[in-house]
Amino acid sequence: MDNRVVRIHRLGGPEVLSLEQGEPKEPAAGEALVRIQATGLNRSETVYRSGKYLIPPKLPSLMGYEACGILEAVGADVSGFTVGEPVCVLPNFRMGEYGGADRAVVPASSLVAPPPGLGPVEAASVWMQFFTAFGIVQAGHLALGDFVLIPAASSSVGLAAIQIANWLGAEPIALTRTSAKRAALQALGARHVIASSECDVAAEVLRITGGRGAKVVFDPVGGPFVETLAKAMCDEGILIVYGSLSGAATPYPHWSAALKGLSLRGWVASQIWNHPQRFSHFRDLILRGLAGGHLRPVVAKTFALDDIVEAHRYLESNQQVGKVIVTTG
Repeated sequence: MDNRVVRIHRLGGPEVLSLEQGEPKEPAAGEALVRIQATGLNRSETVYRSGKYLIPPKLPSLMGYEACGILEAVGADVSGFTVGEPVCVLPNFRMGEYGGADRAVVPASSLVAPPPGLGPVEAASVWMQFFTAFGIVQAGHLALGDFVLIPAASSSVGLAAIQIANWLGAEPIALTRTSAKRAALQALGARHVIASSECDVAAEVLRITGGRGAKVVFDPVGGPFVETLAKAMCDEGILIVYGSLSGAATPYPHWSAALKGLSLRGWVASQIWNHPQRFSHFRDLILRGLAGGHLRPVVAKTFALDDIVEAHRYLESNQQVGKVIVTTG
């Protein structure tokens, strides 16, 4: 049985990814074996691979986190799923503990049914982005008429946040480095687009909002630029930092926070899926949004598994608008 896996034996760039033959495993109690059809890449995997993740990898380490495929076997005490049915794998386990390419043993608690009507590629791109992006609601309390500023807006999570904001009746302001993605972001629902390298971001946000500022900022980058983001906010706004893509320390923007009464908080998707009631609520919202056309996954590009190194290079190039997917078989 073919069972390729993606591993890293050292830390570094995409070139450290190795596609190898792995011994097929049988699922233990509480586990499931999934034949993978498509894998969604997340920027957290590039941070992990490079050794900058919160928990350093124990080498060699498996890669592979969010996926869609067919359930092939289950271990003892696993119920609620039928062998042969399609399933999605939520990335709700510690990175490196599980992984695979052709097949993967994963915790049964990571399985969720794919949204109706979606094929494997789109289904592999849904859950992480929308559960993360609903932080603008759960943590940011975004409401009708509010402005939300979304840095790295062309990422899958950024686009998901744009869609959720529009569904709520809020106004999404997309922040991107240059104007190269302006048309694409507007076509995908951004009401306003700001190129951070081409203008005074805080002044432009204040102009767009009629001097009010953004109620919510949803930032995956962190670093010193949060000082600028804070200046672009309204009184008692909420600045949410859900990533550290800058690689730099994130300062506390004292004076903006003090003078405006800002709230600063962190966010990760596990703040939804580690709470059963929240998980059920937001899962149902995602399904309702997809069914009603309010939400839709945007796939930037697909790569074959043999091209996993190039897929990671593309992910880190920041060329994409949407999710990067790797297909198997």
